[in-house]
Amino acid sequence: MDNREENRESLTPPGAEAPPEAAGPPAGPRHRASRTAGSAEFPGDVYDAVIVGGGHNGLVAAAYLARAGRSVLVLERLDSTGGAAVSTRTFAGVDARLSRYSYLVSLLPSKIVDDLGLRFRVKKRSVSSYTPTVRDGRATGLLVAGGEERTRASFRALTGSDAEYEAWRDFYAMTGRVAERVFPTLTEPLPSREALRARIGDDAAWRMLFEEPLGVAVEERFRDDLVRGVVLTDALIGTFADAHDASLAQNACFLYHVIGGGTGDWDVPVGGMGALTDALADAARAAGAHIATGHEVLRIDPDEPHADVVWRARTGEEGTVAARDVLVNASPEALAALLGDEPPAERAEGAQLKVNMLLNRLPRLRDTSVDPREAFSGTFHVAEGYEQLARAYRQAAGGALPSSPPSEIYCHSLTDPSILAPELVARGCQTLTLFGLHAPARLFARDNDAQREALLRVTLDQLDAVLDEPIEDCLARDGDGRPCIEAKTPLDLEHALRLPGGNIFHRPLAFPFADPFADEADGTGRWGVETAHRNVLLCGAGALRGGGVSGIPGHNAAMAVLER
Repeated sequence: MDNREENRESLTPPGAEAPPEAAGPPAGPRHRASRTAGSAEFPGDVYDAVIVGGGHNGLVAAAYLARAGRSVLVLERLDSTGGAAVSTRTFAGVDARLSRYSYLVSLLPSKIVDDLGLRFRVKKRSVSSYTPTVRDGRATGLLVAGGEERTRASFRALTGSDAEYEAWRDFYAMTGRVAERVFPTLTEPLPSREALRARIGDDAAWRMLFEEPLGVAVEERFRDDLVRGVVLTDALIGTFADAHDASLAQNACFLYHVIGGGTGDWDVPVGGMGALTDALADAARAAGAHIATGHEVLRIDPDEPHADVVWRARTGEEGTVAARDVLVNASPEALAALLGDEPPAERAEGAQLKVNMLLNRLPRLRDTSVDPREAFSGTFHVAEGYEQLARAYRQAAGGALPSSPPSEIYCHSLTDPSILAPELVARGCQTLTLFGLHAPARLFARDNDAQREALLRVTLDQLDAVLDEPIEDCLARDGDGRPCIEAKTPLDLEHALRLPGGNIFHRPLAFPFADPFADEADGTGRWGVETAHRNVLLCGAGALRGGGVSGIPGHNAAMAVLER
C-alpha cells in the first residue's frame, strides 16, 4: 500500500483556506427536519451521525459509518483534520515534515487498516532501546538490540551476570502472552473484569498488572537500578505517577504500552503521522462522509429523537444541524461543557515535555562502543534509572522542576527518511523527538514560558551528559538562522489542541474492562463509549480503551451506533 507523499496539515497551515473537499454543501443527507434552525451551509438537514472533531478517532468513526451507508458530517474546529496526529513543517524555510505531537503507532489494529482499506503503512524499528550510564567511572550502557545473544552480552557487561537478562526475557515473555490475549478484545464489546481475567489465564500476570502497584513486580524481578528504570518507563509515558501509586494509574499506562498489535511493538508511520490521518480522511470522504473544517461546535442538545449540534464557522456564520447520533472526538471535560453538564470531578493533567529537533548530524556518544545511528533509531533513555525516576516524581509532586528530568528520544528519519527533503537527506540531517517525563501541567501554571525554557535547558543538559559533544552544536538552522528546536509543555498542548491540562489521554487511562461500580456516563456500556445520553457517544481518547494513536474509540463508537 502506498502512503501519501504529502499531508494536508503541511499544505494547509492555520489561517489558510480549507481544502476543496471541505468546502460547499454536504453531500446528500437522506433525512430532513423542520425543527432545526438550519443555515445556508447545512439547511435543515438531519444526519445519521454528526462527529465533533476530525482527529484520527473521529475520522475512523466517520469512515466506518459512511461505509455502512449512514449520512455523516464531521465538524472540525481547525483548518485541517488530524488533531494531534499530524505532520507539519515545524521550522521556517526547512522542508522537514515532523510528527509534531504524537509520533509512533502501537495500538492501531490491522483490522481497522484492512476494514477501511487505508493507503498507509508503517516500518518496524530495528532497535528496541539504548540506555547510557556510567559504571565504575566508565561510559557504558544497556543496548537491547541485534538479537538474543547481543542483548544478553550487553546485560552481562552491565550487570556482571546473566541473571538480569533471564529475568528480562521471562518478564517480557509474560507481557507478550498478555498482549496476545488482551489486544483483540479492544475492538470487541467490553468484557467484564472476570471475563478478561479468564481470557488472560495467568493469575500471577493478572496480579502483577491489575492488582498490585507495578513497582512491586519490578523490584521483585529485577535487581539492577538501570534495568528497573527501563522497565518502568512504559508506565510513565504521559502519566504522572510513582511506581507504587495505589491508584494503579502506572499499571494501566504500562498495559497499553506493551499490548499494541498483540506484540507491544511501536512502529514508525511512513511519511509521518499525517500520512495516517490523510488516509483516514480520504477513506471517510470516499465513503460519502462530509468533512467541514473550520467549524467549531459550540453546544450539543441531546434531546431525542434528534440531537441538535450548534456550530460556528471561522467566517463568523453560526448554525445548527440535527443528528440521530452525535459522536464526540473530544475529552470528557469538553463534552460536559458542550452539554452544559457538570465537569468531571477531577480535572485531567498531562505530565510531559515534548521537544522536536532537526539536526545537521547525529551527536557522538561518550560510550564509543555504540553507533549513534543504532542508539537513536530505537528508544534512547536519558536519566531513567529507577531511583532517578522516583526522585524526579517526588520533586515534581512537591512543585519543583526535576533536577535531572528523565526523557526518551528517538530518530524517526533513520527509519523513514521520506519525511526529509532529498537535500536534507544528502546533508546527513536527522530528526530527534524527545519525550520528557514527570513534567505535570501544574509546574507551568505560574509562568509557562519561563518554566518551559528552564525545563528544556536542564533536559538538554541531561542529554549532553551522555554525549561527547553538546546537542546544540548539532542543531540545524531554520530559514531565519534560528536553531531548529521547539518544546511543548502540557499547557501548550491544551492551548493548541484543547487537551485538558495537556493530558494526551484526555483523562487517566483505565483498564480495558467494564467497571461494575461506575455509571454509564463513565463509558461502562457495551462498547465503553456510552454517556448518560443515549444518542451522544465518546469516540476520542477519553473513551474507555482510548489513548494513543489507535482508532479504537472511533471503531467502537461506530460499532455501538451500527449495532443499534
